[in-house]
Amino acid sequence: MNSALYILTLKHKQYTALEHVDKNIKERSLDMFAQIKKDIDSIMLRDPAAKTRLEAALCYPGLHAIWLHRIAHHFYLKGWVLVPRTINTFSRFLTGIDIHPGAKLGPGLFIDHGMGLVIGETAELGSNVTLYQGVTLGGTGKEKGKRHPTIGNNVVVSSGAKVLGSFKVGDNSKIGSGSVVLKEVPPNSVVVGIPGRVVTRDGVRIASTSGENSNDPESMIDLNHDQLPDPVADYEALLAKHMEEINNRLIELEGKIKAAQNNK
Repeated sequence: MNSALYILTLKHKQYTALEHVDKNIKERSLDMFAQIKKDIDSIMLRDPAAKTRLEAALCYPGLHAIWLHRIAHHFYLKGWVLVPRTINTFSRFLTGIDIHPGAKLGPGLFIDHGMGLVIGETAELGSNVTLYQGVTLGGTGKEKGKRHPTIGNNVVVSSGAKVLGSFKVGDNSKIGSGSVVLKEVPPNSVVVGIPGRVVTRDGVRIASTSGENSNDPESMIDLNHDQLPDPVADYEALLAKHMEEINNRLIELEGKIKAAQNNK
């Protein structure tokens, strides 16, 4: 009798454990599919070239790199070395995008084109970050520990930009194409040049001016990185204006001299 009761108790525990495991698997599966949907939504909302969700899922290497990175990052957190790096190598071969398995990627990341993009081991990305091709989020030396940048929420890093070092790029900031950023960037800033310098702060659009969907995080993402200020062009325009003023002044003086000579 005791043996039968023991067996029944043991089977009940096994059934409960299996039921718990099955529940966890179902919850993780639902979370995974919800995350995949959000990833595809990010593409549909931010890339006008994306026509269908199927196209986004099959034809966007940035999305594939993110999905493979999540698998590699899972093994990285468990202390594995070879498996995550092998997944990383396969991802780089497949997509041309190099994301170290240790990098922390926030939700809503959108990698547009992506070829040549590099994200270092200790880099951290916030929500709704947009990265373009040729971007490097790297370190500046051989130091250990935190050595890569932390990117805030709703940040846009344009093509070819390099953000190098352990510092933060503030929320809602934009890094211009080809810039080399070596120091911290305040929130709501625009950075251009080599080395990168802040040319606009608190002057970028943060939320929709129409008021529609103003509480939607996606409405706070400003992708108009083609409209960044250009201090060199501004200086050239100012110089051209001064040259025109000097030329007009010379013409005026020449006219006065000729008039004075004619009156003699």
